[in-house]
Amino acid sequence: MELTFFLKGIAIGFFMAIPIGPIGIMCIRKTLTDGRLSGLIIGLGAATADLFYGCVAAFGLTVISDTLNSQRIWIRLLGGALLFFLGIKTFRAQPKDPKLKISGSGRLRSYFTVVVLTLTNPITIFAFIAVFAAFGLGDGLRFFSAEVLVAGVFIGSCLWFFLLTSGTILFRKKLDLVGLKWVNKIAGILIIISGFIVIGSLL
Repeated sequence: MELTFFLKGIAIGFFMAIPIGPIGIMCIRKTLTDGRLSGLIIGLGAATADLFYGCVAAFGLTVISDTLNSQRIWIRLLGGALLFFLGIKTFRAQPKDPKLKISGSGRLRSYFTVVVLTLTNPITIFAFIAVFAAFGLGDGLRFFSAEVLVAGVFIGSCLWFFLLTSGTILFRKKLDLVGLKWVNKIAGILIIISGFIVIGSLL
């Protein structure tokens, strides 16, 4: 029985992560400019946030979901502002020499930035609740079954970003510094547009 929950969790995490939004754009950009590990760190941050929201949905933590829902406007405003900031920073970023090593602190900062950014979309909780219900995983889950389910969600989300970075890295060797500069500019514009969309959704 638990294996079934685990496999369903992997499927849910994988398909919930597929839509290419600002996080996907950041993952692709980081993979192209800084290497596969940096892209995977972005994916790990998104998967961590999905794990949190999956826990809220699976364990029925209504106090957290109700609080986030009541503050969704301010949370979304924070997310939109963060996207603007990251978009401008990305647009202005100068490409690094691929031979240079990326610092661990830089990757850690990227991880926490993505966790915060992903958590600014409280609608994800209700998306998880709806998907869990569609899979027949509504209320009444035993504690251990819920743990197995959300572990599967985390692994499924990580699996998608692993595949995304694997596909993206194939193009990295074909880009010179000029090409990487254009990657930064295009990614920056797309992230800024995402910020406008987030703010606009509140109107």
